[in-house]
Amino acid sequence: MKLNKSIIDAIYAHAEAENPKECCGIVVLAGGKKRYLPLPNTAEAPEKDFRISAESWAGAEDQGEPVCVVHSHPGQSARLSGADRVSLEATELPWLIVEVREGKPVSHLIHLPTGYQAPLLGRSFHHGMLDCYTLVRDYYRRELGIELADYEREDGWWNGAEDHYMEKYEATGFHQIDPGELRQGDLIIMQVRAEKANHAGIYLADGKLKTEPNHHPVPGCILHHLYGKDSKRDIFGGYWRDAARLYLRHQDAPTA
Repeated sequence: MKLNKSIIDAIYAHAEAENPKECCGIVVLAGGKKRYLPLPNTAEAPEKDFRISAESWAGAEDQGEPVCVVHSHPGQSARLSGADRVSLEATELPWLIVEVREGKPVSHLIHLPTGYQAPLLGRSFHHGMLDCYTLVRDYYRRELGIELADYEREDGWWNGAEDHYMEKYEATGFHQIDPGELRQGDLIIMQVRAEKANHAGIYLADGKLKTEPNHHPVPGCILHHLYGKDSKRDIFGGYWRDAARLYLRHQDAPTA
């Protein structure tokens, strides 16, 4: 991915103008020429995150073929964060990240897709990109070959009118089971420091992940991803059993 000086200058100017927020935009190719399109950052916390809306992305596509995604890192290096690495793969495009120090762009790095997948165990948290439901979806895809639907969810939805887990589990292919019937891969919906069920964990009867075999077994555990923490395994008992509200099995889960 090569970008000429005028494009880099335009990106740097945008990064400086948006500081302390992260700037974002797309480089498009039209008529054999590339140009940078600055776009609005619609993230809830633009000082530490960025989001390009579907409408903005579609508008950019109307002006040319997207060839590079751009955003800035105020006060941080231009290296990819954990969430950046996952999002980059989803776009299937190169990403240019600008490092901004004391309000001034100082350097940039261009990152290419590599096929990276966040690990199931030990991944960092980023709501909507690397959270408890993302972990559930990734586990079911990698370990069971089951594709679960995704859906938009605002950070802190459990404090508002939405009730994602309770309202969507049937449409996602799950049905309730008796807790005494728990087996490998079943889903446990929990209520953690909230007024509604807002957390999910996968029950691992043998405590193993076949796609990540180097981890020691923790039989009778849940694999889950708490808010602001790295994903981990905890024995399913005590607090976690008390927090459980639903025990679910997917319609396409392997038979025992």
